[in-house]
Amino acid sequence: MELFEYIAVFTSIVAGLGVTHLLQGVARLIQHPGRKQLYWVHLVWVVYTFYTIIFWWWWEFRFVQVEVWTFPLYLFVISFALVLYLLCVLLFPSELGEYAGFKGYFYSRRRWFFGLLTLFFLFDFLDTWLKGSDYFFSLGTEYMVSSIAQPTGCVIGMFSKNERYHSVFAVLSLAYQLSWALRFYQTVG
Repeated sequence: MELFEYIAVFTSIVAGLGVTHLLQGVARLIQHPGRKQLYWVHLVWVVYTFYTIIFWWWWEFRFVQVEVWTFPLYLFVISFALVLYLLCVLLFPSELGEYAGFKGYFYSRRRWFFGLLTLFFLFDFLDTWLKGSDYFFSLGTEYMVSSIAQPTGCVIGMFSKNERYHSVFAVLSLAYQLSWALRFYQTVG
């Protein structure tokens, strides 16, 4: 087994646990639709996070080109996967307890969620650079603009309770993530 494959197994397990957590949360919603009140913005973030994990796993394949792995690089890749897992856990807690539904829960945990999502974008920026300057610059101006706009949107989301803002930000984030992946990552090699 090559070193990249060895590392990819571990990150795949962590990412798989995140996907499992999301799927179990969605399954509970289907099994018990009246138990807790749904919130569509929360569900958009669930879809966004699910898509981001499978997209992340796809784009991390570029690390196969790394010839020399260091322990800091290994820790970085593992930490990146852990951030994604924690996003999943925040979306579907084991108990909603004192919350009537996902809307109240989402807004009470928005600082954690958007803080982790901001961290995710910072990891993404560093991840992109670690894959080489040629690769980094091949993504163009759009990548640089989105690397500023998305975390900025998250920071605003951490402090805003404005439902219109959260609605628009969730929909635009999902649409952009889908668009980006389909335009730039049809193949990996």
